[in-house]
Amino acid sequence: MQHQKPSAYNSLLTFLFSVPLVTTLVSNALADWPQWGGPDRSFKVDSKPLADSWSEAGLPRVWTRPLGDGYSGISAVNGRLYTMFRSDEQESIVALHAQTGETAWEHSYAAPFLTGTDLSPGPGPHTTPLVVDDRVCSVGVTGILHCLDAADGNVLWSQNLIEKLGGTKLYRGYSSSLIAYRDTVLALVGGPGHAIVAFRLKDGKIEWQSHDFQTSHASPLLVSYIGQDQLIVYADKTIAALDPASGEILWQHPHDMGGGHIASMPVWGNDGRLFFSCAYGGGSRCLKLDRRADKTTVTEAWFNKKMRVHHSNVVHVDDYVYGSSGDFGPKLFTAINMTTGKIAWRERSVTRCSILYADGKFLILEENGQLSLATASPEELKIHSQVKLFESRAWTPPTLVGNQLFVRNRENIMAFELP
Repeated sequence: MQHQKPSAYNSLLTFLFSVPLVTTLVSNALADWPQWGGPDRSFKVDSKPLADSWSEAGLPRVWTRPLGDGYSGISAVNGRLYTMFRSDEQESIVALHAQTGETAWEHSYAAPFLTGTDLSPGPGPHTTPLVVDDRVCSVGVTGILHCLDAADGNVLWSQNLIEKLGGTKLYRGYSSSLIAYRDTVLALVGGPGHAIVAFRLKDGKIEWQSHDFQTSHASPLLVSYIGQDQLIVYADKTIAALDPASGEILWQHPHDMGGGHIASMPVWGNDGRLFFSCAYGGGSRCLKLDRRADKTTVTEAWFNKKMRVHHSNVVHVDDYVYGSSGDFGPKLFTAINMTTGKIAWRERSVTRCSILYADGKFLILEENGQLSLATASPEELKIHSQVKLFESRAWTPPTLVGNQLFVRNRENIMAFELP
């Protein structure tokens, strides 16, 4: 393992790329973005009031700088950004100063690809660092989990989820982002007796491990239903809820898709409803939870094969779920009623994309680098402004803090100011 301090070359690069418009980032900050999906993993965030449209000149670029390959999301806490990238056979976890993009610290480690994996669409890493108190926890495409000191990047503890613990080895590598509960970090591992593992945040020792199912690429979700905390896990052939304090199975419901095809996180809705979806013929389902006499049961409310979310995210607003649907064929931005399962509309002008929701508006980043400002209702999608941010592939959802938008592709990371 190698712990690297910022080089003079990196410092010079970031200075050259970050001279204009760097004074507003921290002063504009509101809610931090400490994990995959934002503060509560819903991709909805409090922000400063956002303009209803953008000028033809586009968005002010605060800074940009080179970064290594990967689709890792960007966490933002206390004026620092945290993400991951890959170069040759090394993975790196990096902390950047949010004002300038300059490197604060960088931790690199050897991570040769596992046999039997195919990373041709992108070598990873795929997960988003989790920031808890003064620690940063992240796991790479080969399943190596690190817990680092957020101040300086020093390694506090590490675990190998696949080679040491015998976790599920997926064709596209490890992709599920970590989640925190009380004083533990919860990781999808997979395999007999340790489908889910809770590691103690302070030292990395196993607090509990539970169940036998194989996992998927989808990240877990924490919800609270009638006073009961539930860890929702969208896994191979099953979706389940566990008690995050003990690993006890609370409920389980079958589905017919293998874990290697599942990549989009479930979405928690109104009235105890849970939406989940996958591509390649998987379709979308909604479960209705019911809790009586301290026991939770689930029934399938509906199934719709026309809504197929590939590896992007969806957002729930009121009684509708909005997101990109499609795999090999057309990718259609779709609205589906969470109560009935009926599709309200499908919009061809927006292709495969990631989305955020703030100030009653959608920020839609298509995989070709085009960013749209839009509003959506059960009747239609209205696009108010569009700007092309870059040309390289964009499969990473952007991060919004205040009115500062942090975006990356497979080459660069950058910051923009939203009017």
